Amino acid sequence: MDYDRLTFSHLLHLTAHHWRLAVDRRLKALGMSQASWMAVSAIARHAAPLSQRELADELGVETATLVPLLNRLVEHGLIERAMTDNDKRKRLLVATPKGEALYHEVRQVADRFREDVLTTITQEEQQQVRAVLTRLLQEVQKA
Repeated sequence: MDYDRLTFSHLLHLTAHHWRLAVDRRLKALGMSQASWMAVSAIARHAAPLSQRELADELGVETATLVPLLNRLVEHGLIERAMTDNDKRKRLLVATPKGEALYHEVRQVADRFREDVLTTITQEEQQQVRAVLTRLLQEVQKA
């Protein structure tokens, strides 16, 4: 692939896409799809339970797309839907002990992968990339 011919946004997209695919390949042994491990990880790493809308926003998907996935995660005992006191229609998502354990396994695999990849660039380069990505994210979120 001729990386010099890629636009900045295409390069950014491909990097994120291939990063997720690489982590996904490492997680195949856990029997998790990319969507599943990303959802369980997002739910488990938050101190407070998430609503379906909050999870959809974090994952960048529509709420309707998320429902079948959440149903499967509930069936597998990885998450639970909890009712709220103030709105009986609203359900909050919480990781079960099994989901928490899976999150920690996923995190170890993802952390090892990240460390392996990031050792190919210096600390200074990492800080520069992080600063640029943070600024871009802030600008895109304003749009």
